[in-house]
Amino acid sequence: MTEQITDTVSTEVRGRVLVVRIDREAKRNAIDPMTTEGIGMALDRLEDDPELWAGVLTGTTTVFSAGTDMRAGMSETARGGQYGIIKRRRLKPLVAAVEGPALGGGMEVVLACDLVVASTGATFGLPEVNRSLVPICAGVFRSVRALPLNVAKEMLLTGDPIDADRAERIGLVNRVVEPGAALDEAVALAERISQNGPVAVRETMRILDGLTLDDDAEGWRLTAVAEQAIYGAEDTREGVTAFFERRAPNWTGR
Repeated sequence: MTEQITDTVSTEVRGRVLVVRIDREAKRNAIDPMTTEGIGMALDRLEDDPELWAGVLTGTTTVFSAGTDMRAGMSETARGGQYGIIKRRRLKPLVAAVEGPALGGGMEVVLACDLVVASTGATFGLPEVNRSLVPICAGVFRSVRALPLNVAKEMLLTGDPIDADRAERIGLVNRVVEPGAALDEAVALAERISQNGPVAVRETMRILDGLTLDDDAEGWRLTAVAEQAIYGAEDTREGVTAFFERRAPNWTGR
C-alpha cells in the first residue's frame, strides 16, 4: 500500500523493505523544500521502525532526479541535512534505484546511498561547472571514493555524464537492468540483505559509517571554502542567469 508523505514523495512497504519514491516528474524530480521534507520523513521512518531492515530510494520511470530546484533553492532537515539524506548517519542499508538521469544533486543523492541499481537508460553526472558552480552536497569528496580518481576528475571538471554501463564497469553501479526494472531489482537486493541478521547488518553499517567520519569533516570544510569563493564570483551569477535564460554563459574568469 502506497502512503503519500508529501505531494512529491511517497512510500511503500514491501516486507522488511521501505521503498521511498520521488515523484515530481514535471520538474524532472528536482528537489524543492517539500521534496526534501518528504525524503527526510521517509528516511526517519526507515531508521526508527524496528520492523524495517533496508530501504530503496527511487524516482520515476523516466528520471531519478535533476538535483536542486534552482528556483526554490536548497533546503535541509535536522537529521538528514541537504535533501533529507546527504548528512544522514544511517545504520540500515539504502539502495538507489535509478531510471533516467541522476544529475547534480541527484547524483549526490545516489552517492549518499549504499548500493546502486540502474537501468540501461540511466545516466550519472555532476554538471555544476557548466554553470560556474561546484557540488556542495558531498559530490566532490564522495565521487572520488566511489569512482576511480581520473574518472571522478573527468566528471567534475567537464560536467559530462556517464551512462549506466560505464558506471557499472568502474564500480559506481552494482547491477544494470533493462528499462523499467531498476526498482524491482533494487527491492530484491534490499530483500537479500534483509535475509541476514539485522544486528550484524547494523553493526557492519556502523563500522563503514565510522570509517569516513574524519574524511567527511575535511571534505565539508573544503567544500565550504569553495562555496564561499564561488558565490562571490561574477561568473557564478552569469552561470545561473544563463541557466534561467536558456543560453550559453559568457565567462569572464572573475
